[in-house]
Amino acid sequence: MPRGVLVVSGRYPSELVLVRHGESIGNLADEKAREAHAERLELELRDADVPLSETGQAQADAVGHLLSGLDPDRQPDVVVTSPYRRAQETCERALAGWRGSPDVVVDERVRERDLGRFDGLTAFGIREQFAQEAQRRSRVGKFYYVPPSGESWCDVTLRVRSLLADLREGYQDKTVWVFTHQAVIMSFRYVLENLTEQELMEIDASVPLPNCSVTTYRTAPQGVELVSFADTEHVEASAAPTTTEPSKTDRAAGVG
Repeated sequence: MPRGVLVVSGRYPSELVLVRHGESIGNLADEKAREAHAERLELELRDADVPLSETGQAQADAVGHLLSGLDPDRQPDVVVTSPYRRAQETCERALAGWRGSPDVVVDERVRERDLGRFDGLTAFGIREQFAQEAQRRSRVGKFYYVPPSGESWCDVTLRVRSLLADLREGYQDKTVWVFTHQAVIMSFRYVLENLTEQELMEIDASVPLPNCSVTTYRTAPQGVELVSFADTEHVEASAAPTTTEPSKTDRAAGVG
């Protein structure tokens, strides 16, 4: 099988679009905690309930403008969203701005990566409270490392494989949009492009994945091809700023 292409036996969406959620108040709390060199975020909500910030709302509206400008044959037939509030709010605002009426499915397989006991801690807090974990992560590697009671990138990848198996049934010639999170989007890249662990980690380290950025795949005769990655043209064309923050994966590793 050619590298970088997943050959599918005649059944696959014609276009798959992955949207990262807008900036959340959790992103802002993390930035504030890092600046204060604090061990924990000042945030009472559990991760699943963290809403968008005002900037995140404007970024989500920009996705709605993007949808409104698409040709009819490229507008989504089906929308899948993470159950986490920041992703669902991004999805809702984007669809409200577009005023289309696709089927919307909430699917826990595209939820945020679970950091387990690291949830709510800054990189400094992780180093202070779980000093031995940084050594273990260095030995195991970022892809396979599992935070205490949490998930590895490999675990997220297994969720993505499960969803893709479902999308291969009944979605031929359909356009599917997924509103999700950073680690999930990177896991789609790993699976769809047949990347190695090293290739995935190099992309993750070198290319930021901004809030409300769009990553697009289309089905070609030879398989599924990457059209764009981390595209923020629609956000840049709006009044909303483009924002990027350290990934939860790096925070889980105890690095800034």
